[in-house]
Amino acid sequence: MTSPDAAASLDEARDLLREFPVVDGHNDLPWALREQVRYDLGARDIATDQSAHLHTDLGRLRAGGVGAQFWSVYVRSDQPGAVPATLEQIDCVRQLITRYPSDLRGALTAADMEAARAEGRIASLMGAEGGHSIANSLATLRALYALGVRYMTLTHNDNNDWADSATDEPGVGGLSAFGRAVVREMNREGMLVDLSHVAATTMRDALDTTSAPVIFSHSSSRAVCDHPRNIPDDVLERLPANGGVAMVTFVPKFVLQAAVDWTAAADENMRAHGFHHLATTPEAMKVHRAFEETNPRPIATVSTVADHLDHMREVAGVDHLGIGGDYDGTAFTPDGLGDVSGYPNLIAELHDRGWSRTDLAKLTWQNAVRVLGAAEDVARELQATRGPSNATLEQLDG
Repeated sequence: MTSPDAAASLDEARDLLREFPVVDGHNDLPWALREQVRYDLGARDIATDQSAHLHTDLGRLRAGGVGAQFWSVYVRSDQPGAVPATLEQIDCVRQLITRYPSDLRGALTAADMEAARAEGRIASLMGAEGGHSIANSLATLRALYALGVRYMTLTHNDNNDWADSATDEPGVGGLSAFGRAVVREMNREGMLVDLSHVAATTMRDALDTTSAPVIFSHSSSRAVCDHPRNIPDDVLERLPANGGVAMVTFVPKFVLQAAVDWTAAADENMRAHGFHHLATTPEAMKVHRAFEETNPRPIATVSTVADHLDHMREVAGVDHLGIGGDYDGTAFTPDGLGDVSGYPNLIAELHDRGWSRTDLAKLTWQNAVRVLGAAEDVARELQATRGPSNATLEQLDG
């Protein structure tokens, strides 16, 4: 039974989210639709309850107070054909927006996000997860922007030719010369530089190179949970000067220290059974569940995530925080944050910890909208002074 105090906090959270809904930085629904039903949107009609298959549907987005979503147009970095696969992911998001016009509104700008909020629709933006999606081509980068992609994560789990990943062996030592050219071209286009997944050396090189605010679309604090996917304090300390936003993620293996070792063993078990360690197909989940039966999984909670936000606020300040749950891109979720309907639970927890309504409005809506608008402003200035770059990897990196 929910206590009267807890019920009151939830009421406060829902009231706030009606005015300042969540901008979530990362949701992998398009990849889940690709993997589960090969983009047959009728087979996964998100206008109906999809809780048996997905973390995400329209009803639960509404219940969670989501007002804007960056849909990840992710493709795997260890397989060929990244560019056409990314285009298919973009097409999936466009199909979703067309199919559900009463609930979703395509958004390209901060002004579009505000217009969607005024209309009571969910602003739908896109982020490409991994620089492998441009195949070492600045022209392809510009084409993705023209198709609506508004951030690009510089790497995924593997290095690419010009940037080091957090979960790979060091390659170029952060960003190469071409990698810095990618960042500058993203600035010129108005595409947010996303530093989730990248090595700390890449984070620092990107901050040294960018003239626009950066984001971390789904990363938490490395000081609270020592996983290489998280953000070191020295990088968080640089966000106020940069103007960027770190969007805390909910993935247990990134937020709960006890889950780090467990996840390493679970991933090895997946590989031993012939599955990619990130697979979430029904067959893969059977293997996950069998492993968990004999190896109980450490459980993260809403409080675990709030601990990260408390620390990140101390280091970076409340003006530089956001939320990026990574729903439908993770096999496991924290208690109380099991799907996209759970955001009020986190807001209620932070309210109980003394976060003001002003602070919470920045976390949920205002910071993310501001950072996209700032990237647009920088792009206008840069476009007035220089044209598009046609530099190549071979020219800059040899």
